[in-house]
Amino acid sequence: MSGRWWADLADLVAPAVCAGCRTATPALRRGACAACAATLAAQVPGPVPGPGGAFPVVAAGIYDGVLRELLLAYKERGRRQLAEPLGVLLARAVAVHGSDPVTLVGAPSTAAASRRRYGDHLSVLVRAATGRLRQAGIRADAVRALRARPRPDSAGLNARGRLAAAEASIHGAPWPLARLRRLGAGRRVLLIDDVLTTGATLAACAAELERCGVSVAGAVVLTVTPAPRRK
Repeated sequence: MSGRWWADLADLVAPAVCAGCRTATPALRRGACAACAATLAAQVPGPVPGPGGAFPVVAAGIYDGVLRELLLAYKERGRRQLAEPLGVLLARAVAVHGSDPVTLVGAPSTAAASRRRYGDHLSVLVRAATGRLRQAGIRADAVRALRARPRPDSAGLNARGRLAAAEASIHGAPWPLARLRRLGAGRRVLLIDDVLTTGATLAACAAELERCGVSVAGAVVLTVTPAPRRK
């Protein structure tokens, strides 16, 4: 709560600088100038390769350009006004998966990461997406069914190392899992994450939910890292 409070205060007193292009302008809407907002709205969600092809994955956009800058500003610099437009984009990607009802389960953040990022940034995005889906008439719920123990920084790890670290960290939360089961059969469970790199986090989340008796229908990510360029 305190992290969100400080982030909201920073939004009020910070200069009017677009989070996407870093241009100073008094005409910002939800943290972005008109051009960057238009770029965000023009993103076209679509299917991307998932971890081992175990379940379908939809990405809202590529982790590059304006979308990358907006996500970083929201996630690392506390620009919480961006939760609404990013949540709208995430909801559009969820809708690509098809019919409702759906339950969204976000990939968990460690306590240290949440403190560093002004709170659990992904949970805020999931709530924003759930609200937008409901406005569109889609039956949607969000359940924080997973938790994360401390784990090493994955930046220097290969794909196998990332998977091992994620599997050791992610575990189910008993009461939210019970609620997830009470929501009943016929409701598709979709995993949510902000950036898809190797797919290790999604794979570990899915494995833990399956171990707890919850079947995963697919996943939605806000961004996917660009494919490496061939030399």
